[in-house]
Amino acid sequence: MTKDIKDRQEVEASDLSRRSLLTGAAVVGAGVALVVAPPREAEAQLLENGIPPDSVLAKIKKGGSLNVGFAQTPLWFFKDAKSGELRGIYKELVDMLARDLEMTVAWQEVTFANATVGLRKGDFDLFGSSAVYTIPRGLACNFVGPLWVKGSHAIVHRDDAEKFKTIEDLNSPDVTFSVSAGSSEEQRLPLMFPKAKFIAIAGQQVMAAEPVRARRATAYVVGDSDAIALVKRNGAWAHIVDPEHPFDKRPNTWLIRHGDVAWKNFLDFWASYVIANGEVKRLYDKYLAELA
Repeated sequence: MTKDIKDRQEVEASDLSRRSLLTGAAVVGAGVALVVAPPREAEAQLLENGIPPDSVLAKIKKGGSLNVGFAQTPLWFFKDAKSGELRGIYKELVDMLARDLEMTVAWQEVTFANATVGLRKGDFDLFGSSAVYTIPRGLACNFVGPLWVKGSHAIVHRDDAEKFKTIEDLNSPDVTFSVSAGSSEEQRLPLMFPKAKFIAIAGQQVMAAEPVRARRATAYVVGDSDAIALVKRNGAWAHIVDPEHPFDKRPNTWLIRHGDVAWKNFLDFWASYVIANGEVKRLYDKYLAELA
């Protein structure tokens, strides 16, 4: 080997050594930066993933809060009478969702009558209360999941318990249903009980039970678990018609706006996740047991 060739090899080896040293230093420096300021886990998953900037999911990168609308229904989403805190099956699921997304929650109380309007206006990103599937709702907003399936129960005054033994007994011109304005029952029940009459009560859903208690209406229809909760608290007057057979079973879940495909896809699979791991059933059993 000539001296010139040997000299060139030594220079190249020296250059390679210096480059390796600089590269190693850069990696170590990057490693130190990651230790000092690691990206949040949820945010890191969103980096360069194609999520549109106007999607609700994009708020994670901006550190935004999850805006959630709710209307009160027993078991699912309600204010505790003693503490005033929000509780319920879906309330806890919203909290779980927010933790998974590493976001805070901004709550906004609405009624079922204006829930879809507020959602479409952008007042909140998710309607987190117990929304039963109806076609008009499905045309106005997008259903998530679903998270659950609900049947319905009819509640009558205890003095009428012997008069109404089955649901079919309520399809009569002598029967007046009290329904919550804007609820799914307002849309569905006239088709199911065409002979009966109906009055709509504005405000939170449980207010529609008051005319039955006061004997100004015959029956109040609500979700099966909601009916059990109401009768447990109002056993002095409330009675469930044919309690062993809930009727008109439908998907029950959350609502979002149409058009946000990334948000919809994420929530659909998240719903599958909390169903598969038993969280929804665990929360349902927990709140139902409180009634006992």
